[in-house]
Amino acid sequence: KQWYQRRVAITAGEGEDLAIPDEDLAIINKVRSNKYPDLGYDPYAPYVDFFTNEKMQTPLVDTPEPKRRFVPSKWEHKKVMKIIRAIRNGWIKPKEEGPKKPVFYDLWGGKTEPQKNNPMHIPAPKLTLPGNEESYNPPAEYLPSQEEIDKWENTDEADRERNFLPQKYPSLRHVPAYPQLINEKFDRCLDLYLCPRKMKMKLNMNPDDLLPKLPKPKDLKPFPTSKAVKFSDHEGHVYSVDANKSGEFIVSGGEDKILRIWESSTGRVLSKIALPDTITCVKWNKVHSMVAASSGNTVFILNPGLGDRVLVEESDKVLMSLTDIREVEHCQWYPLGNDKDGLRTKIVHNHTVSNITWHNNGNYLGVTMRDSAACAVLIHNVSKHTSQKPFNKSKGQIQQVEFHPTKPFFFVLSQRYVRIYNLVKQAMVRKLICSVKWASCMAIHPKGDNLIVGSYDKTLVWFDMDLSVKPYKSLAQHKKAIRSVCFHPRYPLYASCSDDSSTIITHGMVYNDLVKNPLVVPVKVLRGHQDNKRYGVLSTVFHPTQPWIYTGGADGDIWLFV
Repeated sequence: KQWYQRRVAITAGEGEDLAIPDEDLAIINKVRSNKYPDLGYDPYAPYVDFFTNEKMQTPLVDTPEPKRRFVPSKWEHKKVMKIIRAIRNGWIKPKEEGPKKPVFYDLWGGKTEPQKNNPMHIPAPKLTLPGNEESYNPPAEYLPSQEEIDKWENTDEADRERNFLPQKYPSLRHVPAYPQLINEKFDRCLDLYLCPRKMKMKLNMNPDDLLPKLPKPKDLKPFPTSKAVKFSDHEGHVYSVDANKSGEFIVSGGEDKILRIWESSTGRVLSKIALPDTITCVKWNKVHSMVAASSGNTVFILNPGLGDRVLVEESDKVLMSLTDIREVEHCQWYPLGNDKDGLRTKIVHNHTVSNITWHNNGNYLGVTMRDSAACAVLIHNVSKHTSQKPFNKSKGQIQQVEFHPTKPFFFVLSQRYVRIYNLVKQAMVRKLICSVKWASCMAIHPKGDNLIVGSYDKTLVWFDMDLSVKPYKSLAQHKKAIRSVCFHPRYPLYASCSDDSSTIITHGMVYNDLVKNPLVVPVKVLRGHQDNKRYGVLSTVFHPTQPWIYTGGADGDIWLFV
């Protein structure tokens, strides 16, 4: 029997058998089976939480953090300063970096991950896969005929569609070595490192979203769209056209030195008045029965005798009150009496008159002389037969002058600026920057808060004078120089005519709300004139009451568009 069966043990010293108790035998069995030798120990007893995670209302230790944990350490500061001082004195030298090793990468590798030193890496384009024409046994339709072979051989290498001819072999072991292999691999290498590649950032957006949201032209009617009446009697250029207050009659003048008055509804010539020189500008007075026309250095004021008889007689009294020649500093007034053509007064200036304009009260006439530097602008009082010079010296070449519709402001257009003067205070109020190379004409909105300026460099600018001294909008719609611009007195329309023989009608709505910007929408391009000596449409004016427009061109015709 074995020892654990007999429960005996042999002592080493005496060699006697001893009986083993049951408790010791149980301990020995547990040790042999890798269990706890303690008989009373239970490894699966429930856990007893000796330290709870709940904070006590009266903790044993709850002292605040000491101040030294928030203040920088003085000793650490001394150690850092000691190291800095040693670096400055050269006692501690940083490790010198050795020469940078060149970085090589596998040009022919299949990795397309971007390199660390090149975040914008673009993988090289892969070669096109071979097609049927490169097979050693291509189909019959890919094999070239003798004519195609001769044509391929006679073609220059740079112009060939491909650099080989398809051939047919009975088996793959008959295929010879490709003679152009090294050349093609070399060209591929040149393409890889000589052809630059750049990543282009493409924005995914709809191009229509970049355009402003504008109403459709058909929703902005009425505006002139088609030809109605042709006034054809002039010979040469028609430099100026204007309409009377009711719109029944128009007056025109041009290169043929004849002033014509037309009936607007029929196109019939009512009267012709010959003047001594080319007529550069005509303006119809909106208050009195007067027409002013500039011819050379003279301004003629006539009474056409049309319309209300009482108004015609009152205008005659005003004009014929001048009985003697009156000489002023820069001009002379001459009475013409009761002329049969209606001429009543002429004002002779020292220089050629280029432009004239009436004040809204019908009593003042502004005159522009571009060739004069000392006396470029004069203002005439028709009822008192007097003249005054508002500026001692003009700043730049004066192109045009205009009166404000309601305020005592005087607009002076030079090549690049629009200066606004207060005639009561005799001071400049504002200076507008046109942002063009050479301004040619201007027009003021009937409300007086907006202004448009045309230029010889094909640009039209819109000024909102309450907003800024710089243009609110700049429109480059014409292909040649702009000759004339005008606002409609009643409708939200303005027009611009150019040497490209076109007149563009634009919807220009000005709102009473100062927060809302003006709405500018081109609605129609009118064509009807022909070019003559590189000149197109030279003058334009709206009908006073209807959405119609008159245009005078270099071809000698005047058109009414309705």
